[in-house]
Amino acid sequence: MNGSGARQSEAAAITARRHRVYPLRASDRRRDRIVHYAIGIAAFGTIAAIILIFVFIGKEALPIVTSSEVHQEVTVPRMLERYEWRAGKPKTFIWQPVSEVPKYSLPPLVLGSLKATLVAILFATPFAVGAAVFSSEFASRRLRELVKPVIELLAGIPSVVLGFFALIIMADWLRDLFGWKYRLNATTAGIALGIAIIPIIYTVSEEALRAVPRQFREAAQALGAGPWAAARRVVLPAAAPGILAAITLGFGRAIGETMIVLMASGNAALWTLPLTDSIRTMSATIAAELAEVVHGSAHYHVLFFIGALLFVMSFVVNVLGEMYVGRLKRRLTGTAG
Repeated sequence: MNGSGARQSEAAAITARRHRVYPLRASDRRRDRIVHYAIGIAAFGTIAAIILIFVFIGKEALPIVTSSEVHQEVTVPRMLERYEWRAGKPKTFIWQPVSEVPKYSLPPLVLGSLKATLVAILFATPFAVGAAVFSSEFASRRLRELVKPVIELLAGIPSVVLGFFALIIMADWLRDLFGWKYRLNATTAGIALGIAIIPIIYTVSEEALRAVPRQFREAAQALGAGPWAAARRVVLPAAAPGILAAITLGFGRAIGETMIVLMASGNAALWTLPLTDSIRTMSATIAAELAEVVHGSAHYHVLFFIGALLFVMSFVVNVLGEMYVGRLKRRLTGTAG
């Protein structure tokens, strides 16, 4: 008993020394305080920068409403101006800011942005999510260490390179393959955009799939499900909020992309629904015209209004996506609310 008691006392003393909490010195407290303030300044500085950018864009777009001179030239009817029916052709929205009678119709630009983004999401999501499922559920560790860096390496390719590739190679190849009338169109630009957003969707989706507890897979396999059945019926539904968040991030990246759509979309502001027609996006319009516009003119303020509209659209999509992700999480976890 004495020997056992001595060993227990010695073990208790070793444990106490191992978990002993030493008081912080004054220099350590100062350093922790400095790090705390630095991290706080970085966080609030990022938020402040975003707010200031939006304030600047809003300030430059505000004369459309407040300035009588600009408002007279850029009114809602003028921005939504339609041509009359001619020779049985439907009414058409016109974006023609540099003319004797300027026309600032935004619907073709909004429609063009949405068309290119839709094609990009439809193209990128199956490839990105499929690659994420493969690397997280089926690939060996060595193969996963090869696949993941290669896919994420696509994020390092400059968008101007992807645009150049779409303009010179992809446009001709797709036109010859499908017989399209326009070589530069919404589909060509959307596929190039899809290549650009694959790494974003893949990375977030793969992390969401890897975050699903291992017990879920083991329970499904214990019930007789194979690897694919377990991934389809258990892992994918559990990771659905993260995958949806990845798609939302990809949407925000695609709708704000500039160089790819500037080079591969055709830059024609057409109010048409076919995805094989040329388009002109909001971001490409800003990039192409802002450098040469007269400062303070109506055209200048309209371009800033387009920027504010693009900012609001991205913000609304992200907020709606976040709300739906939260709702999906509550439904999957059985949480009320």
